[in-house]
Amino acid sequence: MTNDELQKLAAALGDCGKALLKISEAMAVKEDNPTASEAKSEKLEKPLTLEDVLSIYKKEQPLGVIAQFGGQTPLNLSADLEKYGVKILGTSPEVIDMAEDRDLFRAMMDKLGIPMPEAGMAVNVDEALAIAEKIGYPVMVRPSYVLGGRGMEVVYDAESMVGYMKAAVGVTPDRPILIDRFLGHATECEADAISDGTHAFVPAVMEHIELAGVHSGDSACIIPSKNISDENLKTIKEYT
Repeated sequence: MTNDELQKLAAALGDCGKALLKISEAMAVKEDNPTASEAKSEKLEKPLTLEDVLSIYKKEQPLGVIAQFGGQTPLNLSADLEKYGVKILGTSPEVIDMAEDRDLFRAMMDKLGIPMPEAGMAVNVDEALAIAEKIGYPVMVRPSYVLGGRGMEVVYDAESMVGYMKAAVGVTPDRPILIDRFLGHATECEADAISDGTHAFVPAVMEHIELAGVHSGDSACIIPSKNISDENLKTIKEYT
């Protein structure tokens, strides 16, 4: 994005845009001269642990913290941060939990009339084998309470399913393994939305180059899409 485009985007976003410009300028300074702003870079490079984030929050006294960026780690921290009085900006921990809890998420999709692939949840090998047999291999398996792609794998047969379940850590009735139908030769895409609680804006729909199932953090994406039809783009934006 050019500086002129960034300025226009910032102007359109108002106060949020001003914050975006400050972040962009800080990053540019750091890239051009890594030693020019050691104090700023020190804050950016603290590890994402509850203690470190709380320490920074106490020192800087910001308006709040955005937990939706940076993968699974900040998502996991959001609920504990809120318990300690940190204001979570944007998506609330309750909504993050709804997206990570497959039962709550599926209930919401059913309520909204949004179709989902056939799926099930298992806490042991026998349950996993039964669900996978019912759905049909290959299946997508992953831990519950994960949005960032951590621990996700495509399983092609019963032997591989047994191996995955035996290696899974922390599986309990509250945190089962999720098993979804794998959509072969599907085109994967993703969309983000900005909302004020009443109106939502979808800036773009990104099309993944790799087949569905490759974690978005490891895949290449293109904007605008080259293969998604206008009708499907409209549907994606409506669902988002």
